[in-house]
Amino acid sequence: MAPGPLTPPRRRALTDLRAKSLPRHDPERLTAHLRTVHDVVAQLEARIATAGIIATEPLFWAQVRAAALLHDAGKIAESFQRQLEPGGEPWGERHEVLSLAYVDLLAAASGWTAQERLLIATLVAGHHRPLHAASSLGGGKPALARLYNAATRWDHAFGRPPGPDARPQVPRGLHQELLAWLAGFLGTEPARPAPAAPSLADRARRLLDEVLTAWREPVKAHTGLIAVLAQGALTLADHAGSAHVDLQTHTPLPLDYLARLPHTPHRHQQQAADTTGHLVLIAPTGSGKTEAGLAWGAQQLATMPGLPRLVWTLPYRASLNAARRRFERTLQPAAGDSRPDIGLLHGALARTLLTEALEDDCCGPTKDDARKARARANAMRLFTQRLRVATPHQLLGAAIAGPTHSSVLLEQANSLFVLDELHAYDPETFGRLCAAMRLWEQLGSRIAVLSATLAPPLLAIVDESLHQPVTCHRAAPGTAPIRHHLVIDDLPLTDPDSLKHLESWLGEGHSVLVVTNTVATAQTLLTALADHAQQQHPDDPDAALLLHSRFKNRDRDAIESRLLARHPERRPDEPPRRGGLVVATQTVEVSLQLDFDRGAVDNAPVEAVAQRAGRVNRRGLHPDGPVEFRVHRTDSHRPYDQGAVDAAWSALTTLVAEGVTTLSEQDIDRLLALAYATDWGQRWEDRARQARDAFTSEFLTFTDPFHDRTEHAKTLGERFDTVEVLHRDDTQEYRQLAVGKDADPLLAAGLLIPLGYGQLKTYNATFDRALGIHLIDGQYDPVLGLRPPAEPETIL
Repeated sequence: MAPGPLTPPRRRALTDLRAKSLPRHDPERLTAHLRTVHDVVAQLEARIATAGIIATEPLFWAQVRAAALLHDAGKIAESFQRQLEPGGEPWGERHEVLSLAYVDLLAAASGWTAQERLLIATLVAGHHRPLHAASSLGGGKPALARLYNAATRWDHAFGRPPGPDARPQVPRGLHQELLAWLAGFLGTEPARPAPAAPSLADRARRLLDEVLTAWREPVKAHTGLIAVLAQGALTLADHAGSAHVDLQTHTPLPLDYLARLPHTPHRHQQQAADTTGHLVLIAPTGSGKTEAGLAWGAQQLATMPGLPRLVWTLPYRASLNAARRRFERTLQPAAGDSRPDIGLLHGALARTLLTEALEDDCCGPTKDDARKARARANAMRLFTQRLRVATPHQLLGAAIAGPTHSSVLLEQANSLFVLDELHAYDPETFGRLCAAMRLWEQLGSRIAVLSATLAPPLLAIVDESLHQPVTCHRAAPGTAPIRHHLVIDDLPLTDPDSLKHLESWLGEGHSVLVVTNTVATAQTLLTALADHAQQQHPDDPDAALLLHSRFKNRDRDAIESRLLARHPERRPDEPPRRGGLVVATQTVEVSLQLDFDRGAVDNAPVEAVAQRAGRVNRRGLHPDGPVEFRVHRTDSHRPYDQGAVDAAWSALTTLVAEGVTTLSEQDIDRLLALAYATDWGQRWEDRARQARDAFTSEFLTFTDPFHDRTEHAKTLGERFDTVEVLHRDDTQEYRQLAVGKDADPLLAAGLLIPLGYGQLKTYNATFDRALGIHLIDGQYDPVLGLRPPAEPETIL
């Protein structure tokens, strides 16, 4: 809807034009904003350079810079300037559409080819909204093709509004000033206007029609991917420029990382450091895989263009903070900082911040302007660091593309990806990750896979998914001593006889790790055994601890810190019995450097059993030598695939029947071979390959790069069966921490609880659109974590 007649009290000069409504005392000038965004593109180019597919487009960065300079030129409109003033009425039109007129005016003078002009115009038009709606109903905000069509009154929207006293949206003198400034910045001269030259509104209309027509039908995959990367470069530069955040050039990972280790490197660590290109490293838990991965990363930094970013991925959100703290303790801070800046932001809040960062001022100033500015600044914390820990789900969100997520995709170019514990995924997730690896390689990135237990079929699928050579190194036999005496038990962990065995260990003074497959079982066992553990250590507040994924992030962080302090890796001079109980789920399998005297676990896939064993007598330093490690049969396969659990139990019983009573590296290899040689193993391979190819076809082939893909966000989340939720009791605190005056996204993420999509109904979940997150009910306790809501009492 057009605003009222434009009768400004005085003529505006170029220096009067504003790009934002903030800061209130002196809003940012339009020319300053355009210059800033243009300069941030240079920072992006320095980081990403011409890696991968970008090298096929020599003018890629020149076109992004031109789009950065012109993307907000349409904010010259008088109605836009009026709406930025306190109490200003919304204009109701899109400034980026008017910006197209300036692209058209400067194209010939700048010597752009028709193809270059089209891409620059596309980036300008599409930096806030999709060009076309999705084929199905739903999606995000209305696409430009829906907002501007045959019914649009272009002369009223961008020329002279109706009314006897109305003035043009863009006065001639002001237009000439801006055009000259833009031309000067581009190093050219604006063409002299012809007597019958089209109006700005006509130029915008015709160029928008060209853009919409060009991208209405599917394009070649190469063309679409280049366009999405360019869109990501512009939107990221716009976010960073608006937030006044510079991209970091310092990396916490020193190039001589391996030489700084306080010990002589293992052979496999040196081999990783000597590898250029993709790497697969298979080494036992406790043998320095993390250090080997970092040594590999340091080698790549020295042999890649630009300023590559390192992204360390872990299978569980619950592992991220532990990994981040480890890197903060061991890597190198920037000059003047006390600790290295390691990026981390949990997925749900990240999506919210990115969405809010995309908001602009076309709807006029509101009480939420300051919130949007904070969201924009906080969103940039996703991108500024050169080392980040993440889950694959967060990275694969880039597949949504569009104005919101194309910047995430761009940041995956010229990067290093360390996929830690790749074995921990189900076949569908593993397949999607292999599809992502293929895309990352296309973007000029390199991949390292680290695992203690990578079965041959998994290694084969990784290798066939990548085009460049994959170097595979294994730790030398004997790298880890024999640490475990294996016992398999037909009784479940919750059986009274099993509980008595655990109590006897505790009574003998051993530190005991119990790992279950489900949160409910873990909560039950902690409740059953806590008193017994505390009786042995009445003055120890951490005598009995519970760890699983269904804690608030901040509570889990605190528990992890207590765990690491109470059960660190054993030193050679320690007494044999340290006491204490920890009951946990899969969250204990990754990143936590823990060490226990005895272990009892639920039967699970072979890889999970091996990881659980790696937390017991971790480095083989227990004075008793190999210690007892018990694997108990379970009544249910959940949350794993029935075939995986059955294959693991069959392999374990076969191993024991063969007279094997240890769990050495060779024994684990034998277990893997037995498990994957079953019908289940073949089905696993087939499902992984099918998931890889389907994910590539559905999400990673950008043949419709500027259609609305927001509907894919929900689909993608459901595919990973994971979501972060907020307890209703924490809503007010979360709102303050996420978007309040003193917002801190990491503190806000501390209130979130990971949950499976299938569990939302159990917890009466509802989606809060304002916060962009699911709110749940349930009983929450900082010791036991989240439990389902209590059943309502009835008269019966």
